[in-house]
Amino acid sequence: METKQGQGEMLPSPSRRKENHKQEGPRITREKRTVLLMLRIYCHHHHTPELNPHSENHSEQCGLCPSCAELLAYAWKRLTYCRFGEHKTTCERCAVHCYKQDKRDAIKLVMREVGPKMLVKHPIVALRHVWDNLRAPEGGK
Repeated sequence: METKQGQGEMLPSPSRRKENHKQEGPRITREKRTVLLMLRIYCHHHHTPELNPHSENHSEQCGLCPSCAELLAYAWKRLTYCRFGEHKTTCERCAVHCYKQDKRDAIKLVMREVGPKMLVKHPIVALRHVWDNLRAPEGGK
């Protein structure tokens, strides 16, 4: 592996950092599940005609219409490569906004509308998300 010397430590070269930055621990997995559950609720309320299980437009993998499935894939990719990994706070409190503006607006709309419904439909998931939001970001971020 190609490395750079930096103040007595060996650091991976920039070309190798991205590949080593993939995050798949329990915190990231929980966050991905939360986003999936929120998008399912949102999609069910807003895109019901597209959500027919026998429809061509229905994504069999996650139970979402194509536009919600696209937003889910985008969110999961961002979580997979989150620079804070298992030490992250919620995206809302993060100092680094890695979403494109249109995707950020879309996910904010979903969360604003579905957040209260999560307390009824998935109370434990919702409370863990609130707890994660209260958690101080590491490194002052």
